[in-house]
Amino acid sequence: MDPDAKKKALRSINYGLHVLTSRDGDEYSAAGVNWLSQASFEPPLVMAAIRADSGAAAHATASGVFAVSVLGRDQLEVGKAFFRSTTVDGDTINGQRFEPGPETGCPLIVELPYWFEARVTDTVSRGDHRIFVAEVVNAGVRDGAGDPLLLRDTGMNYGG
Repeated sequence: MDPDAKKKALRSINYGLHVLTSRDGDEYSAAGVNWLSQASFEPPLVMAAIRADSGAAAHATASGVFAVSVLGRDQLEVGKAFFRSTTVDGDTINGQRFEPGPETGCPLIVELPYWFEARVTDTVSRGDHRIFVAEVVNAGVRDGAGDPLLLRDTGMNYGG
């Protein structure tokens, strides 16, 4: 396989940029993710690929829950805060205010326009990411007029 062609072809897949959070007891984790997709209408399922060696993958595996807060088109700087180790100080995670999700207790980033909570139903552990299939158990809209941020609009690449 031509490595350059593989990289270009795989990077042509459209992705959003999101903040995925999880918890295990009193421990929280947060990560910027883009390999995320809806997988079923009924029941409402999503699939998320999370770096296997991350705190977010460890917490989602242990607790069986995660939440996703969707970044708005103009919120790249907020998203960048989640490409580093997780820090929690009171009601902030990586410097962003959060509230606990009503169903899972996972942090929901207050400033972001859309969110959902999910319970893990299946996992696939292969390669450097763990794939979680999860049922959406709650969702909310804070600003329905906001367009989501797409990875390709940021000038960043992840994949290939």
